[in-house]
Amino acid sequence: MASSQDAWYLSLLGLAEHFRTSSPPMIKLCIQCLQAVFNFKPPQRWLLSQVINSFDDVKFEAASVLAELYEQQEQISLSKPILRKAIELSQHNVYWHCRLIFQLAQIHATEKDYTLASSLLGVGVDYAHISNASYTRVLFLLSKGMLLLIDKKLQEVQPVLNQAGHLIETWTGAVYQKEYLKVYFLVLQEHLYVLVYLVTVMHSMQAGYMEKAQKYTDKALMQIEKLKIVDNKPILSVFQLMLLEHIIMCRLVMGNKTQALQEISSAAALCKQCPRLLETHGPQLHTLLGLYSMSMNCMEAAEAQFIAALNTSRERELWTFANLNLAIVYLRGKREADFVALHDRINPESLPSHSHSLRAAAYYVQGLQAFFQGRYNEAKETLKMANAEDLNRLTSCSLVLLGHIFLSLGNSRESMNMVTPAMQLASKIPDVHVQLWASAILKGIPDARTQPYNVDPG
Repeated sequence: MASSQDAWYLSLLGLAEHFRTSSPPMIKLCIQCLQAVFNFKPPQRWLLSQVINSFDDVKFEAASVLAELYEQQEQISLSKPILRKAIELSQHNVYWHCRLIFQLAQIHATEKDYTLASSLLGVGVDYAHISNASYTRVLFLLSKGMLLLIDKKLQEVQPVLNQAGHLIETWTGAVYQKEYLKVYFLVLQEHLYVLVYLVTVMHSMQAGYMEKAQKYTDKALMQIEKLKIVDNKPILSVFQLMLLEHIIMCRLVMGNKTQALQEISSAAALCKQCPRLLETHGPQLHTLLGLYSMSMNCMEAAEAQFIAALNTSRERELWTFANLNLAIVYLRGKREADFVALHDRINPESLPSHSHSLRAAAYYVQGLQAFFQGRYNEAKETLKMANAEDLNRLTSCSLVLLGHIFLSLGNSRESMNMVTPAMQLASKIPDVHVQLWASAILKGIPDARTQPYNVDPG
């Protein structure tokens, strides 16, 4: 016989169902009955389900939904133990065991704990293999490969992708499953166009082709607007924000400061629409404001923005980028003590970043410091290291600085040999600041005053 408390539950639930199915439905009374159930403080469905030997679907779905609810409420610390317990209990149920592993790995990936997330996916690979869940096994492998790429563990990702590629090529299951695995849609197919544009913009900006970056940014933003009309998925806002971040830097290089500020405002407005975006891209906004402040020669404001970015960022690459720019602020302000305090964080020999371009930039900053201190020979050697990466904008900056060094040493011929290609490269990018810097150096070279140069400082 049901307990007195159970009788209350059943009576109220039955009454609620009666009101719901009445004609017309009495929804208000139904809700009142359901709310009255909570006055008896019923135990959580997840806790109840743990002692039930059957009804696995009920048990594991309760765990999954409860964990998802905690995640939505930003109480991730409560969702993880529930999923771990559910994973432990679900080893005999292939579907739920794999699904729960994916869910927990996703939480760790969201927290940027890629090592633990990858480890979980590795467990999933082994479990799926033992359970003959071939399709799910490849999904685990591809997901692990994706996380290793995000974490820039390039040596570890190759064997994972090789294994996944072999399994896909030797696939004997349904043809449509093989096609899904081959494509591995991280985003919907139409979103891949935007992704290709985004990669092109990033590569063009890194290589110093600002006009090409601008061209593909315009194409990508138009495509995003079309897709948003049909279905405004969150990934589109992420793509849009990343495009804005890159084109803003291009505008600053090209001297279009007003447009850059307008686009910073657009990026901030986009972040305000989604708290999650503001959380993940707030440090980037601070960095962009810092770069804008530097371009306007507002060094105090630039310093404040870079420090704000450092205080809020957990991204290794952004952290290094902000530190390098902060170092330039200190050098320009002749704040040697502050620069020295920062030096270990931007030392190219021990840089925490794996980025070749950031390492080259660190050599450039090191050369800049040597120049300001009058250590010209050391500066020349360091700048040669910066040039080794063959990045157009960094090369033009390094060549101008080398030209400045040779001019300071009284070697006008070598100075012109450095500044002339820098000027040509800067005009191709186009980089207004390097052009102005090079023009100022040329004015100090007697022979240069009689040489024709096609310079557009604006």
